[in-house]
Amino acid sequence: MSQEKPTGSVYIITEKSPQVQLFADYLNEHTGCPIHIHSPSLPLPNTAPEKVLILIDSDHISIDALPEWQEKLPEALAKSPLAAINIRDMDHALEALSCAQLKGIFYRDESLEIICKGIHALLGGELWMSRGLMGRLILFYRKYQSNAFRPTCGLTNREMEIISLLSNGFSNQQIAEKLFVSEHTVKSHLYNIFRKINVHNRIQALNWIHQNLGPILPNIEISRGLQNQK
Repeated sequence: MSQEKPTGSVYIITEKSPQVQLFADYLNEHTGCPIHIHSPSLPLPNTAPEKVLILIDSDHISIDALPEWQEKLPEALAKSPLAAINIRDMDHALEALSCAQLKGIFYRDESLEIICKGIHALLGGELWMSRGLMGRLILFYRKYQSNAFRPTCGLTNREMEIISLLSNGFSNQQIAEKLFVSEHTVKSHLYNIFRKINVHNRIQALNWIHQNLGPILPNIEISRGLQNQK
């Protein structure tokens, strides 16, 4: 594979091991990008190069832990694209997408060449997901648009919007900015949502969403970056 001009830096969120180091060395050699291995238990730096891609190893950050982990990202990296690696299958991918704002999905059996290609695409502002996965997302989007996922517990349209953003890993501040309301208003809505669905915190709310609504379409532009990886 011919080397391309470096387009940014890559942080792999995983625990260090000889195998991971070999993986990082391969990515560095074949993408030309600086590759940093970073433990999930340590905070990321609050200063970063202009372009950064964060690869989250799903073997070391569970799906349930993704929203809380994403909320703790430093401001310098808050808008950096996130992608998950070592995803088992499509159902696992959909579950991950319902929890966090992921721009890319790499399955466990993905070739190293495909991962390198995906890294450049993600750093270039594209999405990186298989056609099969994108097709499933479109189906979920259509069902969501037709209110097929509306629960029977009295949630309002606004509360459904917040549920959708919550399921995609948005923080209270990000939800407020997205909906052009105050953070206090978001907190009030969340209080009402939690009361209606009988939960006490965000993690319990996400579990409720998974059990009652299924995966909800992430906040992504389906028309951009549609990849045929296979």
